[in-house]
Amino acid sequence: MRRVVRLVLLVAVCCGAQLGYGQEVNPLESYIRLHYTKQEHLVPMRDGVKLLTAVYLPRDTTQTYPLLMKRTPYSVAPYGVDKFPASLGPSEQCMRAGYIFVNQDVRGRFLSEGEFMQVRPHLTKKVKPTDIDESTDAYDTIDWLLKNIPGHNGRVGMYGISYPGFYASAGMIDAHPALKAVSPQAPVGDWYFDDFLHNGAFFLAHAYRWIGNNASERSTPSSDKSKPVEYPSLDGYRLFLEAGNMEAIGKLQLKEPLPFWTEMMAHPNRDAFWQQRAILPHLKNVAPAVMVVTGWYDAEDLYGSFKSYRAIEAQNPKSNNVLVVGPWAHGGWGGGDGDRLGPINFGSKTAAFYRAEIEFPFFERYLKDGKHPAPAEATVFETGSNVWRTFDAWPPKNTQARQLYLKDKGQLEFTAPTVKEGFDEYVSDPAKPVPFTETITPRMTNEYMVDDQRFAGKRPDVLVYQTAAMTEDLTLAGAIDVDLWVTTTGTDADFIVKLIDVFPDGTDPALQPGYQMLVRSEVFRGRFRNSFEKPEPFVPNQPAKVRIELLDVLHRFTKGHRLMIQIQSTWFPLVDRNPQKYVPNIFFAKPEDYQKATHRVLRSAEHPTSLRVGVLGPAK
Repeated sequence: MRRVVRLVLLVAVCCGAQLGYGQEVNPLESYIRLHYTKQEHLVPMRDGVKLLTAVYLPRDTTQTYPLLMKRTPYSVAPYGVDKFPASLGPSEQCMRAGYIFVNQDVRGRFLSEGEFMQVRPHLTKKVKPTDIDESTDAYDTIDWLLKNIPGHNGRVGMYGISYPGFYASAGMIDAHPALKAVSPQAPVGDWYFDDFLHNGAFFLAHAYRWIGNNASERSTPSSDKSKPVEYPSLDGYRLFLEAGNMEAIGKLQLKEPLPFWTEMMAHPNRDAFWQQRAILPHLKNVAPAVMVVTGWYDAEDLYGSFKSYRAIEAQNPKSNNVLVVGPWAHGGWGGGDGDRLGPINFGSKTAAFYRAEIEFPFFERYLKDGKHPAPAEATVFETGSNVWRTFDAWPPKNTQARQLYLKDKGQLEFTAPTVKEGFDEYVSDPAKPVPFTETITPRMTNEYMVDDQRFAGKRPDVLVYQTAAMTEDLTLAGAIDVDLWVTTTGTDADFIVKLIDVFPDGTDPALQPGYQMLVRSEVFRGRFRNSFEKPEPFVPNQPAKVRIELLDVLHRFTKGHRLMIQIQSTWFPLVDRNPQKYVPNIFFAKPEDYQKATHRVLRSAEHPTSLRVGVLGPAK
């Protein structure tokens, strides 16, 4: 009888999709309709605010299922118990295996009540019983679900990518006892270093689009989404340059900037506004199993991923906490094949492999039968060689600390300079900034993180250093730190350092001969070289050290390749322009404040500019 009912339902779904609506329904949506029922609830929090929560329950009630929850500010649409999404859960494998899926609009977003706050600060002390943060909202939701949703096995998991990854991180702090597995994926860790700000420099192209699409305020709960950003021009380089300064850029979208944009402009330094939005110090008392996931080419939250993993390790020595890193752009592991990014081919369907062989077994192990093997401490894709590797620690234990030094004639070597004086210089002109990509776009592209960098290296305001061709493979693993010694004729400056893999001619027929693949890059706003809380100007022509963290890599420079470093001071419009004249709030610099400056990068015995790297030895 059950087979007959399912067949009737399947026919009804297919006929309704093709005849009733005149358009085809996604096959997975049909599967979801056939195998799940949907409920919507307004779940009460401890302060009385109710959060819209969509619950999808398997139709097969002959067994119990774990609850797998995602909390999001991006809407749990489609709304209505008769409306079903085109996908459910973190993967098709999880959807077909059977879970009770829970999607929730976070407080103050879409159909949930309350006030929304961007990356709501965590409260270390709840003085009143009604004090709330994202940790308590997750706890209260889980508690209500266990008491009110039938057919569960008493175990709960949480997951989320990007902003939902932040909510997953918050949910595992002082977690509900039933929360057994959490996967923060590309989670926001500290918004002064993630997403919109990188070491104090403003990621203009990214922030303009994201805030325009996601930061509008509402007066009452509503299922309506913000209208997409309308760009006056699709040539972002020209658009933002001709605007003149940040005040003018903020008014390109609306007559008055959106509130969160205004807040950001008011807080250029890492003051209390930003410090309160760092969840990393609060990742304590973490009891569930944790799997942090990220991609090497995540242009948005790479910092949050590695720092979250390390914070959990440091603050919870006995926690079951693992790391997964693949060759993906932001969220690229959540869908698609993951076999390439731009022109770079990774040799296999890495994202599909992750979902089936890493993510799915993780949730099955900790939320169901426990029969799947435990994941490795670090499961990491090695770029350059295109192989998955597992390690019992991250960074790997068998790495050797080495230093690469800038030398004369654009050389890059593992031996320290001995010259008494040595430098290279360039004139940085804010009126003619170095573009971050050759692509004509107003947005931050995913592909910029693997773009060919020859277009930049040809400019006179970009310094280039490289090793000799490798005589054997060189694999770098772990964090890369730069000690950049500089002088400037101005009183402020940005510095961008890029780590590049230079391919020999004819290496890959899909790539241009001599392709210079970006491997890792970062910007640093020089005024913050001594403190992110208390900026200070440069003293013209006086040597100063700028320390830049490039974050982690696992990349093999194969025999015949070269390792290149490029150094520059503009990266536009990915990063807003530094006027190079110190003003108290850089976001309110006037057009006349923008001025040329000559920057020197020092490479002498007294002031050796260098990169600290980890060289991975043979597998033990």
